[in-house]
Amino acid sequence: MASPMKNLLSELDRYTQSFRLFLERSTEHQSMQEFVEKQLPDIIASIGNGKSTINVLSVGSGAGEMALQILSKIRARYPGVTINNDVIEPSASQISKYKEHVAQASNLENIKFTWHKETANEYESRMNAEKKTKKWDFIHMIQGRCLFEMLYYVKDIPATLRYFHSLLESQAKLLIILVSGKSGWETLWRKYSSSFPLEGFCSFISSADLPRMLDSTGMKYQLYELPSHLDITSCFIEGDKDGELLLDFLTETIDFTKTAPPELKRQVLEELRKPGCSEIRDGKVFFNSSLGVIVVEP
Repeated sequence: MASPMKNLLSELDRYTQSFRLFLERSTEHQSMQEFVEKQLPDIIASIGNGKSTINVLSVGSGAGEMALQILSKIRARYPGVTINNDVIEPSASQISKYKEHVAQASNLENIKFTWHKETANEYESRMNAEKKTKKWDFIHMIQGRCLFEMLYYVKDIPATLRYFHSLLESQAKLLIILVSGKSGWETLWRKYSSSFPLEGFCSFISSADLPRMLDSTGMKYQLYELPSHLDITSCFIEGDKDGELLLDFLTETIDFTKTAPPELKRQVLEELRKPGCSEIRDGKVFFNSSLGVIVVEP
């Protein structure tokens, strides 16, 4: 008998709803913003030295909130320099939201945008078919949790990393942000992903996996850890709608509470309370949603 469990990405409205709730209840965006404010300036300090134009490639930027903050930092570091930003994003709705954010922003003078509705692999295939090799001064892949913005679409992650690394100019940087290998995602998904309905949608990867991939190719890189947490207290309240949505997001399953086998549901809820996944403070359960940042050198 086929399992009634279905992958969350097969119902994008439900996914969007659960993702928005995740953002509301987590400190992920604040953590990334703090990184952009405090540490990014040093990372981009030399990417545009002696250049009249800086080329930035945004891979899987979603609606562009973090991408625009990164661009504003580059613009502040190199005032008056033209910045060309190419955006690779497979979701038409996310591109539309990105364009809305650009239209509403007031600090984007000298920045020119080009959007491409495609995956990272499709971009690579298109460039190869056109026999083009464009070099970039800064490339960023901001994934947040799991692989739902860029690496989620990638079949051969080491090959994709090698390809984008090959596009870096001599002073350039490749910035990757994804879930930390020390996070609750790592604990939960390493243990239970085989029980979740992936349906070919998602291969789990965290910051614990990338050093091995990068070391095998001899790439130089720096690692950063960005602490973040998610209030999942409502997940343990029977019938709580927000709790059910968060469980959907955590397990990548539509209506996990209703469709998961009772024993799997029990095990997952038990795991989510353990120190490897969460911390209990003042009667609330905070899931460790920390991020890992990898900055790759040319």
